[in-house]
Amino acid sequence: MEEGKWRGAFQAQGFEIPFNFSVEDDTIGTIKVFLTNAEEKTVLDSVRYERDSVIIPIELYDAILIGKLKPEGLSGYFRKNQSKKQGIPFTAVNGNSPRFDIKNPTAVTASVNGKWSVNLINEKNEKRYTVGLLKQEGTTITGTILTTTGDYRYLQGVVDGDSLKLSGFSGSNPSLLVAKLKDSTHLSGEFLSPGGKSKFEAVRSDTAALPDPYSLTYLNKGYDKLSFSFPDLKGKTVSLNDDKYKDKVVVVTIQGSWCPNCVDEAAFLSPWYKQNKERGVEIIGLSFERKDDPDFARKRIEKFIKRFDITYDILFAGLADKNAASEKLPELNAILSFPTTILIDRAGKVRKIHTGFTGPATGEHYQEFIHDFNADVEILLNESKGV
Repeated sequence: MEEGKWRGAFQAQGFEIPFNFSVEDDTIGTIKVFLTNAEEKTVLDSVRYERDSVIIPIELYDAILIGKLKPEGLSGYFRKNQSKKQGIPFTAVNGNSPRFDIKNPTAVTASVNGKWSVNLINEKNEKRYTVGLLKQEGTTITGTILTTTGDYRYLQGVVDGDSLKLSGFSGSNPSLLVAKLKDSTHLSGEFLSPGGKSKFEAVRSDTAALPDPYSLTYLNKGYDKLSFSFPDLKGKTVSLNDDKYKDKVVVVTIQGSWCPNCVDEAAFLSPWYKQNKERGVEIIGLSFERKDDPDFARKRIEKFIKRFDITYDILFAGLADKNAASEKLPELNAILSFPTTILIDRAGKVRKIHTGFTGPATGEHYQEFIHDFNADVEILLNESKGV
């Protein structure tokens, strides 16, 4: 592949979902691909060639981009390695082509900057309330969608007349939002991904908000502690009763290596732990994976650990299924989201449970989470055991 900027496009749900990436060749001949979405860059550094094909593993999500090099560019498909479904076709061309073409760059009639109260209505007519965050500068627009289980990460696109288009692809699932401004306060359109499409109905609202993330997951009546025993990557059983965790503040994160919001959480927790572990705090990741297979899980978790240089414990807890996860942790009312983050005090009592994760794409919401997390841990660290 030629170095420089590329524009790719998936074909899904009868729509084109565009994405951007760049190709870099270092001095020793190593090819790297960088997926770009707004201010985010995701590096794919295991690129290889086989005859006339280029293979781009997306190791973090156990997925792959594979295509044939042709004079006009690259043509191939994107596939999750564990999926039995046919891959999603895509094409890509070299050059500084925009993600979306604008018919008339001077005719911006829509102003969508701000916060939106959003209903996503799927093909079964099931409604999901979310919050849209949009930032517009001229014809350029970036944003994300907040849900009770996390956010849709970085979306990037354009405003064209009274319409907007945003897309995102960081290695997991391609997504596309197309909407039109009905009037100054209403947006209507569709949110699409290879897995399906939903109606997008939004009303401008500075007060749009989701339920308190600390209220959704809670301990069942009669419990004040969490109890579990799961194997680490060497097969050793680890429990909260182990000496390593006694008299410590413990952060338990219910996660999966396949989960984009868990990726964002790990990017925060890994350096945070290194800065705070000497203060009497530990982190345990309970990882639920795509297969209930220790060998498969170990390989996936090892890649996850390596990517984020994680030094806290991660245990294999079972199959990535919310019902199965709930059965493994019966003290909780339910596992509603990967990740779910639990704060435990020095006496071993559960003090707070946070459902989902608002990552860096959410801006001030991410900063608010970090502030609250640090404040909560500080309170627990300053308490004496049994208080």
